[in-house]
Amino acid sequence: MDTTTALISFDENGVCNFCHEYEQLAKETVDRPRGIRYKELEDVVTILKEEGKTQQYDCLLGLSGGVDSSYMALVAKDHGLKPLVVHFDNGWNSEIANRNIEGVLRYCDFDLFTYVIDWNEFKDLQMAYIKASVLDIEVPTDQLIFASLFKIAKEKNIKSILSGNNIRTEGILPADWCYENKLDFINLYNINKKFGKNDLKNFPRLRLGDKARYKKQGFKLVSILDKVDFDLKEVTERLIKDTGFKPFPGKHHESIFTRFYQGYILPRKFNVDKRKAHLSSLINSGNISREDALAELKKPTYDLDEQQKDLDYALKKFDLSPEQFDKIMKEKPVPHSVYGDEYSERAKYDFKYRLKMIWKFKILKPLGLAK
Repeated sequence: MDTTTALISFDENGVCNFCHEYEQLAKETVDRPRGIRYKELEDVVTILKEEGKTQQYDCLLGLSGGVDSSYMALVAKDHGLKPLVVHFDNGWNSEIANRNIEGVLRYCDFDLFTYVIDWNEFKDLQMAYIKASVLDIEVPTDQLIFASLFKIAKEKNIKSILSGNNIRTEGILPADWCYENKLDFINLYNINKKFGKNDLKNFPRLRLGDKARYKKQGFKLVSILDKVDFDLKEVTERLIKDTGFKPFPGKHHESIFTRFYQGYILPRKFNVDKRKAHLSSLINSGNISREDALAELKKPTYDLDEQQKDLDYALKKFDLSPEQFDKIMKEKPVPHSVYGDEYSERAKYDFKYRLKMIWKFKILKPLGLAK
């Protein structure tokens, strides 16, 4: 990590705040004694099996074809769970990701539910984010993945969704390198309203009220990767051996768009190289040496020929000319905060509601005019 994030600071030994934050997080989760972690996993598995004992499935499991979600599927199989595997198809799958998904499903013998988003509407939403010049143009994918998972969980009455979050591979990420509240529907809505052409009527939504409702009804995210041992080399070797898995050269490269966004758009327009955060997580978790990480950072974000192919592919998918894309890339970055957020909108609504009640009960009611 370096000063390309404005949020970095160093102690007297030259160790940055992100390393200290990772150490504290790991101390509370993945670095606890193995016996404690695996006992917690056993307890979680017991609860999931009890929830699903009369049903076809006991949990949902999102699968992208990357290392973390693929290994999570193997952990679920190892512990006798019977998940319904859900894949979110936003039109950007790589062929390798598709083959990895097929291999995992074949080995685990799990059922697959593919949620295919309407491409024309999703393309318009992604373009709205690109035109808005905000940093985190992965929000539409991230938000719709979770919205679709909860939607499917409710439809099939599956209370638990296995979370693929892996502290050891992505425990470090500066807040100014992403939009922290990725599930902020108001921010997404306002960006789409200003720059998009569609009203998102066919998209699953995850508003504040929806989140509260799902929670009240017992639907929840369940983390398991922080409870198991995770050595990246060993995990990858097992995936290759058992499922025919093909590793990717970079984090989240199972999506063509994510690869292009992280390796092309972010460095050029926002001066952000997410490899620094991903590699820092791997250093702190003991999965790579600092020397090897620094050597990796001397290379291009990913193969230059592949970057050109991805650029050509993205322009074709988005119906953009090179000139139009260059113009967008040269526009000044805009903070997500410019487009509002669900908490400030809720506060505004609450304030208006309080004024309405004051008007009704303190002014109109005494006059006999309140209804």
